[in-house]
Amino acid sequence: MAYETIEVNPISPVIGAEIAGVDISKPLGNQTFREIHDALMEHQVIFFRDQEMTLDEHKTFGRMFGELHIHPSAPKPEGHPEVLVIHADENSKVVAGMKWHSDVSCDVEPPMGSILHMHELPPVGGDTMFASMYAAYDALSEPIKDFIADKQAWHESIGVHLHRFGHKGASLRDGDNGYPEALHPIVRTHPVSGRKALFVNENFTTRIEGLKKNESDAILKMLYDHIATPEFHCRFRWQEKSVAFWDNRSAQHRTVWDYYPQVRHGYRVTICGDKPF
Repeated sequence: MAYETIEVNPISPVIGAEIAGVDISKPLGNQTFREIHDALMEHQVIFFRDQEMTLDEHKTFGRMFGELHIHPSAPKPEGHPEVLVIHADENSKVVAGMKWHSDVSCDVEPPMGSILHMHELPPVGGDTMFASMYAAYDALSEPIKDFIADKQAWHESIGVHLHRFGHKGASLRDGDNGYPEALHPIVRTHPVSGRKALFVNENFTTRIEGLKKNESDAILKMLYDHIATPEFHCRFRWQEKSVAFWDNRSAQHRTVWDYYPQVRHGYRVTICGDKPF
């Protein structure tokens, strides 16, 4: 694909590319916006270095791609309900994203994408790994593809978010005990590319509809082990002021918590999506 206003450098054969030549804190022209969008569609996650952005500029960039999503249970910075704080330090017992997942897949309409801007990092460590769900689906055998083609699975929030954030009552997006859950296809078709992608993850997916528990657990474990295949992955080494923008419809990600007790701090905005089909 030819790009006129940005430079696109893939970081693995299957997923991920660094973008150069653009300041995303400033208004983007139509051509630059289209090229960034197309690079995201092609590479599933794109990275920008040396980006100075306020929270308002961060939100403005996100809104170019759609309405901003409100997390169902995470605390937000005052005045910025659309912003999720990503923070770990010497007091942390767990950190966000320690398992492969697609962000907030428990929503009936899960997010289209997420944009993370990192402000403070440990001297070494704290990378994020990304996995192509196109590649994961394509590598399955035909009998397994046939078996899961019409299957759906439940994605639930409470098992993840209740213990991480505590019960916040009225502060929950959906009200008291408002921990969302949704039934989604195991294989979704991307609304832009038309490609098929696996859409189960070990963070939120709890069971396959219509199967007995032992059957569901066995199939999900097989798929989770498959998603962890290194050939489907890229690994991003953060620097301060770096940005990662990933497509939750075709990619999963997980953090690497190898930097305790150092500080890792940043902010994420998330873009609303549609119901998987």
